[in-house]
Amino acid sequence: MASDKVPMLAEGFEQLTEELKRLKLERPQIVDAIEEARAHGDLSENAEYHAAKERQGQIEAQIADLEDRLSRALVIDPTTLSGDKVVFGATVSLVDEDDKKIRYQLVGQTEADAKVGRISYNSPLGRALIGRQVGEEVEVTTPSGEKYFEIEAIEFV
Repeated sequence: MASDKVPMLAEGFEQLTEELKRLKLERPQIVDAIEEARAHGDLSENAEYHAAKERQGQIEAQIADLEDRLSRALVIDPTTLSGDKVVFGATVSLVDEDDKKIRYQLVGQTEADAKVGRISYNSPLGRALIGRQVGEEVEVTTPSGEKYFEIEAIEFV
């Protein structure tokens, strides 16, 4: 699993890179905080020391996770894609059973935000859409029951 490529848009790659830079800048500050807390004496009852050590562990874990994801990133530019099937990066216009129109772009998990029209390709709806074509109906099981959508358009923007 560790060698699996993780698809993401260039924007998502940039966000992860910025977060990694920010965490690496925070690293020396945590080391300083640990040194300062250590100077206060008895470590067994030193809340500042334990908080700084815990934060250091969190930062190191986040850095390792980000470095792993960035090393496995497969950056995809949707504008270079084409075709008549839904793929990662495609923007899909759907109509639900109430004739309500919705539009989603299939993105990586870290980029997903349904409020701005971005869903993960791994989400139930994302998985149901992959490989489908305009005019096809898609059935998705959601916590509130079955939902049906018809694919109206597929764009690569």
